[in-house]
Amino acid sequence: MSNLHINTTQNIQLFFTPASVGERMLAFLADLLIRIAYMILIFFLFDNILAEAYNYKTAIYILLILPFVFYSLVCETLLDGRTFGKMLLKIKVVKIDGYQSGFLDYFIRWIFSIVDIYLTPIPGILSMVFNKHTRRLGDLAAGTAVISEKSKYNLSHTILMDIQDNYQPCFARNQIMLFSDNDIRIVKENMELAEKNKNTILLQKIADKILSIMNATNPFVTNSQMITTFLKDYNYYTGNHSQL
Repeated sequence: MSNLHINTTQNIQLFFTPASVGERMLAFLADLLIRIAYMILIFFLFDNILAEAYNYKTAIYILLILPFVFYSLVCETLLDGRTFGKMLLKIKVVKIDGYQSGFLDYFIRWIFSIVDIYLTPIPGILSMVFNKHTRRLGDLAAGTAVISEKSKYNLSHTILMDIQDNYQPCFARNQIMLFSDNDIRIVKENMELAEKNKNTILLQKIADKILSIMNATNPFVTNSQMITTFLKDYNYYTGNHSQL
């Protein structure tokens, strides 16, 4: 399975691991169990009401079924591309163009789920199996993908840098603190990937974006030196570092 490259609106490439077919199917089954449990609970609780309200029985049935029908659409909209099953498997829906996924994207996926999941799961499974990023028909139509949020390391390990006792930062604190831990994680992971693949264009884009946010110029000969110093400065100011 190849990594999924997502170009952000700042034209910086981010790299993610697509969720496997197995992960997606397990998440779907978990969501299905939640929905079935809901229906059993609701009809058990409302059994007496439905029996007494004969004239309104159809309307009540429709109202009770709505959460079952719109479960994935509502969850993904409110939980940033996740359902409870996806949260359990640590996967989520993202846009592949770098923009934030919105209601329309989730709605398109939900509409297509009628075709590639509920009428027959074969089209959806075949699409995921033969697509290198395991995208089903709904993902292809909506311009989305389901990615894994799993990581070998937690956030503090990911952004941790070794700094000498006498380390002196290059950039000002107010410049560095424009960034969050998550920003630093993204920069560090993509810098390491760019260096591994000798991707100088990506290094340049990362450096340019950092400098534009800080409104600073590059005082170093190479982009790698600048980015590494930027990461060390962040660790210095926030205390997320280990002493050499």
